[in-house]
Amino acid sequence: MFRPVAAMDPDLMPVETPPLRERAPAKVNLSLRVVGRRDDGYHELASVVAFAGVGDRLELMPGPRLELVLSGPVRAALMGEADNLVLRAARELGARVPGLVTGRFILDKRLPVAAGIGGGSADAGAALRLLARANAMGLDDPRLFAAALATGSDVPACLASRSCLMAGRGEEIMPLALPRFGAVLVNPRVPVATSAVFKALGLTPGARVGTPNLPPPGGQRELLAFLRREPNDLEAPARVLAPVLDQVDAALRAAPEVRLVRMSGSGATMFALFDDCHGAARAARIVAAAHPGWWVKSTVLG
Repeated sequence: MFRPVAAMDPDLMPVETPPLRERAPAKVNLSLRVVGRRDDGYHELASVVAFAGVGDRLELMPGPRLELVLSGPVRAALMGEADNLVLRAARELGARVPGLVTGRFILDKRLPVAAGIGGGSADAGAALRLLARANAMGLDDPRLFAAALATGSDVPACLASRSCLMAGRGEEIMPLALPRFGAVLVNPRVPVATSAVFKALGLTPGARVGTPNLPPPGGQRELLAFLRREPNDLEAPARVLAPVLDQVDAALRAAPEVRLVRMSGSGATMFALFDDCHGAARAARIVAAAHPGWWVKSTVLG
């Protein structure tokens, strides 16, 4: 016999399961060498990757239907995307895991898009970590890595979101212990298409143009010396496509106590390294005051 539940009886009220939550930290390419182009068209890279203290946030409410809700200050930039990388990653994992529990994702979008800091890839990596938790999968499950690589070349590194050397087209990941730096990330709110930057390199399939190098062990001094020898090979063509990068570079180089200024990924975000977070915070205030239309964040890398 059905017995009505008293509205104020907390012991008999249904309990909602809290959503699962993950951060999706920005990926920063401290160095990025293009060492060749494969016969399948992918470029071979060697990149020292660090992750920042700033990023997007993602929640998952496990349920029977896969869906994505956008929020946050940059959500409008994704409104027209029918195949967001969060959904693509979930579908790629679902194709490899029969009966995968998915549900409703809520993406708090804070990172600029098409910015060279892996915002979409970081979101996809966070989605895979959430799905692993919802389905009692270990993060070392090879199906997670396979789904990550199928989603995008930067997603395997973002799946772990730990400092690493990323090689190949993104499928070779070697964990690295990197010293911590204060950093300022600056994006002039100008998107740069990754495909256009790689096309400007003009490499034909089968071309080889260099060999990857490993950073030496040590602290900030040793890593800075290495980075000054190992630039971002995509920066020159990106500057042609987005001349405003020259202004960003000049603004960061003028900051006191700056140790290194470089572009991340295929642009158009540039970063500056400082000894600590205090120097980075001071520089960020100066740059933001002079260029209020830019996206400027102080953070920690390492």
